[in-house]
Amino acid sequence: MEAIKISLSDYILSGGGANGESYDHRSDPSVMLKLYFPGKIEQPLDEMILARKVFDMGIPTPEPGDYVVTEDGRYGIRFRRIAGKKSYSRATADEPEKVAQFATEFALMCRKLHATHVDKAAFKNVKERYFQLLEQNPFFTATEKDKLGRFIADTPDEDTAIHGDLQYSNAIFVGDKRYFIDLGDFCWGNHLFDVAMVYLCCCLSDEAFILETFHMPKSLSTLFWQEFAPVYFGADRPLKEIEEQIRPYAGLKTLIIERDTKQPMPEFRQALASIL
Repeated sequence: MEAIKISLSDYILSGGGANGESYDHRSDPSVMLKLYFPGKIEQPLDEMILARKVFDMGIPTPEPGDYVVTEDGRYGIRFRRIAGKKSYSRATADEPEKVAQFATEFALMCRKLHATHVDKAAFKNVKERYFQLLEQNPFFTATEKDKLGRFIADTPDEDTAIHGDLQYSNAIFVGDKRYFIDLGDFCWGNHLFDVAMVYLCCCLSDEAFILETFHMPKSLSTLFWQEFAPVYFGADRPLKEIEEQIRPYAGLKTLIIERDTKQPMPEFRQALASIL
């Protein structure tokens, strides 16, 4: 697929993240642009193809449009812009008194997503991603990798949807409409691999990271998790039991973080104690 050439002069920077920047069109309020930082040219194309498949499944997500390239050589994707949207992390930071409402809405979105059956031939199994990350990781020993690999393999499979980066900043709403965004790692498999990211972002990350990334103190993000967990897992399950089950899956996220930071992350490895 050939990228359409566009000019960044037609867009206004609206935000940024670890992989790139987002822009709003200057004259067309229905268009937004997700532009990747320089790197692999195929990354935005792969995400666009994946985003289209996810959208066509009926998963609530902004409709993807064109594969584009700017005059400075950066590639990206145009999406239908959701005007007036707000993420659940930003909404919680702005109105902390509504933390229970926002956590409940997000938990119900996640339950519905994780109950959605997918064509397993059309998407990757989440285990494939973790096995690849484990193989490429230079910081775990061979013995540690063997234990982690067996834990991943022994987790029961589910033929249901996985977001792949289930942060509460990756779910947005406007009015009564709710959408998932940043679905570049969408796959299928056991829901625990997905929900673990919620726990990591809310509880395992340090104060400075939570404040910078989610615009709230850790005490509020922890409260978000405490409101989220009984809605998602059931009010009859003790929070301690839920956290004991989810903690090693959150610890596996260190494979992603160490890939991106290129250094070992002992603060997240602590969650792997029950495996290692």
